[in-house]
Amino acid sequence: MFEAQFQSFEDPESGVALSGRLAACRAELGRRGLTGFVVPRADQQQNEYVAPCEERLAWLTGFTGSAGLAVVLTEIAALFVDGRYTLQAGQQVDQQAWQIAPLIEPPPESWLAQHLKPGDRLGFDPWLHTSAAAERLAAACTKAGAELIPVDSNPIDAIWPERPQPPLGAVAVHDLSFAGEAEQDKLTRIRAELVKLKADALVLSDSHAVAWTFNIRGADVPHTPLPLSYALVPQHGRPTVFIDERKLSNSARDHLERSAAVAAPETLAEALRALAQDGAAVALDAATAADALTRLIAAAGGRPLRGADPTTLLKAVKNDTEIAGSRAAHRRDAVALARFLAFIDREAASGQLTEIDAVEALESFRRDTGALKDISFPTISGTGPNGAIVHYRVTRSSNRRIARGDLLLIDSGAQYQDGTTDVTRTIAIGEPTEEMRDRFTRVLRGHIAIARAVFPDGATGAQLDPLARQFLWQAGLDFDHGTGHGVGSYLSVHEGPARIAKLGTTPLQRGMILSNEPGYYKAGAYGIRIENLELVVAAKVDGAEKPMNGFETLTLAPIDRRLIDVSALSEPELNWLNDYHATVRAEVRPHLDAATRAWLDAATAPLER
Repeated sequence: MFEAQFQSFEDPESGVALSGRLAACRAELGRRGLTGFVVPRADQQQNEYVAPCEERLAWLTGFTGSAGLAVVLTEIAALFVDGRYTLQAGQQVDQQAWQIAPLIEPPPESWLAQHLKPGDRLGFDPWLHTSAAAERLAAACTKAGAELIPVDSNPIDAIWPERPQPPLGAVAVHDLSFAGEAEQDKLTRIRAELVKLKADALVLSDSHAVAWTFNIRGADVPHTPLPLSYALVPQHGRPTVFIDERKLSNSARDHLERSAAVAAPETLAEALRALAQDGAAVALDAATAADALTRLIAAAGGRPLRGADPTTLLKAVKNDTEIAGSRAAHRRDAVALARFLAFIDREAASGQLTEIDAVEALESFRRDTGALKDISFPTISGTGPNGAIVHYRVTRSSNRRIARGDLLLIDSGAQYQDGTTDVTRTIAIGEPTEEMRDRFTRVLRGHIAIARAVFPDGATGAQLDPLARQFLWQAGLDFDHGTGHGVGSYLSVHEGPARIAKLGTTPLQRGMILSNEPGYYKAGAYGIRIENLELVVAAKVDGAEKPMNGFETLTLAPIDRRLIDVSALSEPELNWLNDYHATVRAEVRPHLDAATRAWLDAATAPLER
């Protein structure tokens, strides 16, 4: 009935079947005089989604999550993943060959300090690690009496016989009607930041920054319209964009050359050496710039200035055009979501639908808008115990039928030219248990607490994060992920620098778009998450002595009333929920067919005690 265009359901290669690759890796390390090697899940720009040719970690281990790192030593190997991926890693990786260890606490460096031996030579690819990451590795080696060795070529590439070619996605101009600010105006703002940094030039090592600054988009990585590229922005003079020219049509080249020179990526090193030999101070993004860039600038006589790329914050604060585009994208997306949720309510209880059927149906409804460019990440469609795997990705072997008594967790998003969406809904299939309703209501109350939050200028996501967890904490429960992340404007669905999380230290500013997604996960049973996107706006507070902010909810989709224990909601919480549903009904109903309108009316009907 439906077919997914943007998402694959093929199973990754078995971890057991990959044991030969681990042996080949060790043999290659031996040929290079190395006793170990670090394999991050990364490309040269630390992108979340990477081109197939950069999937070294997945090729070597079988683990397909979006964050992780492996260490191969002569006699032991370990895969490090964060809490989102613990269950997934256990299912995908051969645990006879690989230890599975935490990525965050304790960090891999602690493991290295314990397992490296005096005299060991641990290799790493300086193009795939930031300088801070390389320094942590070096400290671990020093502690163990070992040595960290930068390699000139990656040993994984040497044993990967069918490694895909680098991508050549066509570059498209992101029109001013979507971008809202011309390239020259953005460059003026960036140069003002360079003056503050006392930098002679800035390396844009993050392709998101290049895309935003020069108002272009691309097709080099899945789900994010990125043109893999670099740029060099001097304090004075013409910037240069380093990009494979085969990606550029005549119109795209003309657009770029109005504000920058265009050069091949392999000439970046030469340009940096020429700049650095006069002692220039060159700003580098500490979060994305490869350690190789720091080494190159320092070796040529320059001063690498590692810090936050100023474009990251400039990009995160959306202008009026981008905000209007996001509102339009969410209204459009809401129509597809309503059609999908009505479809699930109508069909799922029969027991005939599967997790893949749900993914395909939702993507089909989004394609029907006529504006879908891509999904913004692989849809998470987990029913029953699969829903408890936070970043579960359904495959043909894991695909589960949706059955009565299940909770279906579906986390999805879309890329439209005017905005990026990300929404999660948890749906009761049949009658939920009292425990499910209790947990869902605690998650909902945390979600509402974020949505209703009022906070002063300068408040950070770390200060707001406990609001989302408080009702779970009261029952001795929690969730092992952040409450919210930034979202781009037809760019990455996960965008910095702001987030709502325990370590979210960036102040929230008006114009930022963040997710609001508390959850609860009972291993082996079910998962719950409720996610809307929120726009930071000015808040009117009577008698306020300083500027105050709040959130405008952008996402427009019903929250499953069957899972709500109304008696547990406070009056303000109940009012928020009924007002939200009234807004959903008013915005979405006119664009639906009669049958879906009837479903929406019931799904958004006011709740009473």
